[in-house]
Amino acid sequence: MNIVCETESLVIRKFELTDTDFIISLLNEESFFRYIADKNVRTHDDAIRYLTQGPIACYNTHGFGLNMVILKSTNTPIGMCGLLKRDELDLPDLGYAFLSQYCGKGYAFEAAEAVISDEMKRYELTKIQAVTYPDNIASNKLLEKLGFELLGEMELYGSVNNLYQFQC
Repeated sequence: MNIVCETESLVIRKFELTDTDFIISLLNEESFFRYIADKNVRTHDDAIRYLTQGPIACYNTHGFGLNMVILKSTNTPIGMCGLLKRDELDLPDLGYAFLSQYCGKGYAFEAAEAVISDEMKRYELTKIQAVTYPDNIASNKLLEKLGFELLGEMELYGSVNNLYQFQC
């Protein structure tokens, strides 16, 4: 297990190809479709493609990427959180998504805070960004609570998004 960081209640580790069942569940959540995108991940093969072309490719290219978030007390995968590098943004950005039953419990804040602290130091980053839909109230509030500053709006993948930036 390639652990990125830990908190009091969470283990955050790099994704592995054995995480396909979890990826299928997470990427087919209604909130994932609404606030992120339909990644067309329905089968084991789709999940392998997503992992190899997404998080694992990002690890290989940049060292960082989206990571699995696991609840320590039950060893249950509950979400993903990490830095990714999109061609459309100048800086790495924070990404996260959690299974609906674990939303609103503080896990996204706990995971994001740990990832930001660890990854920015490890990769000597002074700034990162984040994008979210203007109507994703919970995500906008989370980014503000984490200390991100709203820079304005930008079009990304055909939709208007809020663009945030965090600076150490």
